[in-house]
Amino acid sequence: MSIQEKTVLEKLAAIPYPGYSRDIVSFGIVRSVTCSDGKVVIQLDLGTGDRSVLGPLRDTIKGEVSAMDGVTGVDVRVTGAADGLKMADPNARPGAAQATGLENELLPGVRNVIAVASGKGGVGKSTVAVNLAIALAKTGASVGLLDADIYGPSIPIMLGLADRKPAVDGARQKLLPFERYGIRFMSLGFMVERNSPVIWRGPMVMKALEQLMRDVDWGDLDILVLDMPPGTGDAQLTVSQKVSLAGAVIVTTPQDVALADAVRGVAMFQKVEVPILGIIENMSFFCCPGCGTRTEIFGHGGGKSESERQSVPFLGEIPLDSAIRDGGDAGRPVIVADPDGANAGEFQSIAAKILDSLGTDTDRAGGGIFQRLKKGLKG
Repeated sequence: MSIQEKTVLEKLAAIPYPGYSRDIVSFGIVRSVTCSDGKVVIQLDLGTGDRSVLGPLRDTIKGEVSAMDGVTGVDVRVTGAADGLKMADPNARPGAAQATGLENELLPGVRNVIAVASGKGGVGKSTVAVNLAIALAKTGASVGLLDADIYGPSIPIMLGLADRKPAVDGARQKLLPFERYGIRFMSLGFMVERNSPVIWRGPMVMKALEQLMRDVDWGDLDILVLDMPPGTGDAQLTVSQKVSLAGAVIVTTPQDVALADAVRGVAMFQKVEVPILGIIENMSFFCCPGCGTRTEIFGHGGGKSESERQSVPFLGEIPLDSAIRDGGDAGRPVIVADPDGANAGEFQSIAAKILDSLGTDTDRAGGGIFQRLKKGLKG
């Protein structure tokens, strides 16, 4: 009886990625399967350098496939996680591109990639990502923003360029990012109809993310901010596999249900050895514009308390303020619309803390540029 590639793939689809309920096929880790005279060769694309994942996964695959009828030998080959790949120090402070030991082949001109993530939707992650990117650019850093929220791209609206289509550099076949408010940015939202849903399975999402990174002419950037989709699924795993992340910023609200998901987000990035730059508590409180009374609608202090429990930095708290919402709807973020206001000041404070973390590895972080930028913030 001869073994068929399809049969092997069905077997592999029953093997979960270590630590997750999703299988290795739907995660896009299985690159190819070939069968010849009972010998099976399985090619994996495992972007993380975590040997504790690679070893057990390889053993599981060999054991499961070897037990199949007609199989006389199994060879599991891995790219992106060679045995000699340096692993990240889990106790190290966040620093430029140290998380996975990978080179940023998809983003060769980008020195630091930061993921802005949340465990659940509706916490204002994209609003934070936009204002944070502009705050970082105001320090003098060259900054890009990639809307990686494939299912709900909102950056085109928040930056006032909805319904625009990106230009293409014909000679290099690269998309040219838009530029506004001192940052370069790109989103899938520029390439689909405004009200059209994106109904894609995991592998298509992962491919789209890779193309948004590889096929956009980002040029030379100190920092690329990734506005991640909510949750801990395909997109997060793809980015951590394919890109050397300098760190992740977790956005939450004070309420318990959001904090529980934020904990999962922290755990996911730690599992793939991406440093946590810190937690931001959004919608932290509401200040009445008439009387000035402060009301903690969703509770208060949960983000800070959770950061202490997780032993990760607390970056700051953003209020529930109509000015922030209005800025996003109008395509003029609050840090641009009211640069001297309290909200802008909080985003600038958060940017300074992130630069402080990135500046711990000044040689890789642009030859000391972040030390200079931090001095500018403090001055």
